[in-house]
Amino acid sequence: MARWFAAHGYPVHPLMPGMKTPPANCPSCRPPAQSHEPQTCPCVTQGLWCHGFHAATTDQGVVEKWWRQEPGFGVAVSCGPAGLLVIDIDAHSPVLPDRQRLLPGIRIDDRVDLSGLASGFDTLALLAACRSQPNPADDTETLRVRTPSGGLHVWYRVPCGGPRYRSSSGSSPRVALAWQVDIRATGGYVVAPGTRTASGTYQALPGARTPAILPLWLSAELIRTGHTGTPVTVPAPAPLPARPTRSDDAAAHRILKPLLDEIRACATTPSGTAFTEKLNRAAFTAGGLAGAGYITQAECAGLLTEAADAARPRRGRRNRLVIDSALRAGSNRPIHPKGRS
Repeated sequence: MARWFAAHGYPVHPLMPGMKTPPANCPSCRPPAQSHEPQTCPCVTQGLWCHGFHAATTDQGVVEKWWRQEPGFGVAVSCGPAGLLVIDIDAHSPVLPDRQRLLPGIRIDDRVDLSGLASGFDTLALLAACRSQPNPADDTETLRVRTPSGGLHVWYRVPCGGPRYRSSSGSSPRVALAWQVDIRATGGYVVAPGTRTASGTYQALPGARTPAILPLWLSAELIRTGHTGTPVTVPAPAPLPARPTRSDDAAAHRILKPLLDEIRACATTPSGTAFTEKLNRAAFTAGGLAGAGYITQAECAGLLTEAADAARPRRGRRNRLVIDSALRAGSNRPIHPKGRS
């Protein structure tokens, strides 16, 4: 299993037999002797497993050595280097917090009946319903893994060149997607399916066996809730096709105009207008048109930024993160104006 993940580009590291925590560091790397950062630890460069996910690798030789030394090791994948974002839904039932902490940044009206809400499954479903989007817990188009505690890991891939998301805990008062919903991303790891612990086995559910691209609406929610950090380095783009005719160029602008107008119209209402979703949709469409060569990325970014800042002038940085992410995602699916104008 570890070799399969490594062969498919997912850096792996071992977990203690029967547990979901990495094995201990070597004596020289344990406190109080530890006096170095994991990134500079010589043990990591020597192919040792010190420092958990910092030692994760796709080197088949190293992987074989680790599991030959301890066949009972479990398998973990380091999310950041693997380009993964995993939604970790907890099934625990602790005391329910105040309703305004269930979905950070989203006010839940007192008239909304929350009877029966008890876990991350409920809050993630509530978030999806608020955004009129499908529940990720039911997404059969991506890898989903049932945990021994009854929770669920929903695996997604981060688009190349998109934001670098950070990990979070659903109980955090500062950065969280939803109560009892953790995020495993940069700075975190996820237990691979098939790993056995004392509590049971991590089992892949029916449906896709590989992670799908992170949905745009979830990307927007993660940006909104402060999960973004340094953008992922964007590789040099492939040459664009030959510039289209003037009539096709005008058609591209006609397609974008109503989408941009919807964004600008949000200026009259401070909330409740699905602003982020509209910005996502416009940027994704613009990316598709740019990917087909009917408009430049720079022109798209300028038009979208102008409209977004006119509607929400105080969230310029967040607007740009949404625009950049959706433009890149859309550029992978070229759109041709013919028949759409």
